[in-house]
Amino acid sequence: MNKISVFIVEDEPIVLEVNIGFLEKMDEFSLIGMSTSGKDALEKIKKLKPKLVLLDMFLPDISGLDVLVQLRTERIPSDIIMITAARDAGTIQEVMRLGAIDYLVKPFRLQRFQQSLQNYCKMVGKIESLQMLNQEDIDKWLGNSENGIDLPKGLNEFTMKQILLGLGSAEPPITAEQLGQNLGMARVTVRKYLDFLAGKDKVQIELQYGNVGRPTKYYSLK
Repeated sequence: MNKISVFIVEDEPIVLEVNIGFLEKMDEFSLIGMSTSGKDALEKIKKLKPKLVLLDMFLPDISGLDVLVQLRTERIPSDIIMITAARDAGTIQEVMRLGAIDYLVKPFRLQRFQQSLQNYCKMVGKIESLQMLNQEDIDKWLGNSENGIDLPKGLNEFTMKQILLGLGSAEPPITAEQLGQNLGMARVTVRKYLDFLAGKDKVQIELQYGNVGRPTKYYSLK
């Protein structure tokens, strides 16, 4: 498989430099361009047609969400990973509805960045190696079976994906209440999903004891 072409849209020079440095550590990818504004990014992406765009949400002229909408409207064949400080559930839901393949919350660590791009690289390699996909291949592509989890009644895939994205983007370990605040979800709902994932050995629980009362559960991805 040829190197995957990447275009970065980021208006903060320090963050741009960090992202370039992270990308250079991954041999499967090649940076073909960058931009510090939305309108300039749209022009360059339409011309260069990168396989993958790392897109910031907050830009000086138009938002990253506007850029994403325009790319989808014009059917530009580029996949999108959002990189942003925006943590509200509404924004995350809108980005996912528009087909972004991942959502990285600033500041993030090299490990999370690499995980996101490695997962994307595997997906691209699988799709390019096959002319026809079976259900298992499609499920892996969409992330429905990436964790090998069959959801019981009362849990849904969309909420599960939001919680996994939120957990992966947060500084671990984190409580259900803290994650719920980040995602705009009820603590009880988040804890139900996290405990289910822990039971499937996908999430690690760490108990921290205070002076009185029950211990507090802290969660992190395994």
